[in-house]
Amino acid sequence: MLRSPRGSSTVEFVLVLPLLLIVLLGVVQVGLVMRDQLRVSQAVRDAAREASVTLDQGAIMRAAERSGLDGARLELSVAREGGAPGDPVAVVLTYHEPVVVPLVAWLFPDGFVLSATTTMRQEVAA
Repeated sequence: MLRSPRGSSTVEFVLVLPLLLIVLLGVVQVGLVMRDQLRVSQAVRDAAREASVTLDQGAIMRAAERSGLDGARLELSVAREGGAPGDPVAVVLTYHEPVVVPLVAWLFPDGFVLSATTTMRQEVAA
């Protein structure tokens, strides 16, 4: 009595499918983190540019928030070396990224801390 291999293929597929879905969702989460790291890099460049032309901390924070990141999870610090035009101003931006893809939160830590630093020359006197 010959049995059809069709039934065993179905069982093997059902056993492997959850693993494939977890791997796929993990790849999606990593892609989202990489996207937000690029946004953090752009946000710190925008904030550093704003810090080079103004002393207003609120304007610098708004420049960083324009990148599309959640402002509540942003930490921004500005360090000025001297107060004359041409002196460097360094901006450090830290963003707390949560795990947003369901079913894979157990694979990752509670969240990710993304950070970037940029230095530009001041165009205004402090």
